[in-house]
Amino acid sequence: MMTRTLDIFKNQSGAALVIALILLIVITLVALASSFTSIFEIKLAGNKRASTDAFFAADSGIQVVVSNISNFDLPGKYDVANQYCYSKDGSNPNPTKADITIHYDSTQAGAPRGLGFSATGNYEFMHYTIDSTGKDQMDLNLLKSTCTLQQKVVRLVPTQQGGN
Repeated sequence: MMTRTLDIFKNQSGAALVIALILLIVITLVALASSFTSIFEIKLAGNKRASTDAFFAADSGIQVVVSNISNFDLPGKYDVANQYCYSKDGSNPNPTKADITIHYDSTQAGAPRGLGFSATGNYEFMHYTIDSTGKDQMDLNLLKSTCTLQQKVVRLVPTQQGGN
């Protein structure tokens, strides 16, 4: 009986097949893991691109508004809530399709802190806040990335100097 057990262990027919199948399973698991990792990295890069596009769309929306001083003229443009929906006015250029609203804050007066103006008597300070919401411009994604930026703008308007 003892010799028969030793004979079974000495007989190696089929051992190469078993080792080859084990190695095939290990290689398949490594390939699947690398495939899942690659797919995850591609999705992550796409999400980063979409959020970056949304940020730059919102930022360029602010830059378009700030570049034209007539956007900060009060008569006729602003509603009773002191808001001007720049993006809903069809006459305005809006290449990034950002949703832009300008708010005039009539409650704030005077120079903003930290600007170092000493001759504040000859100027009127008009305080505005620009809200710009940019969206991802790609049509492939079902969920669009959005980014909202807010920037404060102070307009200096010279006042009439009396007494001359």
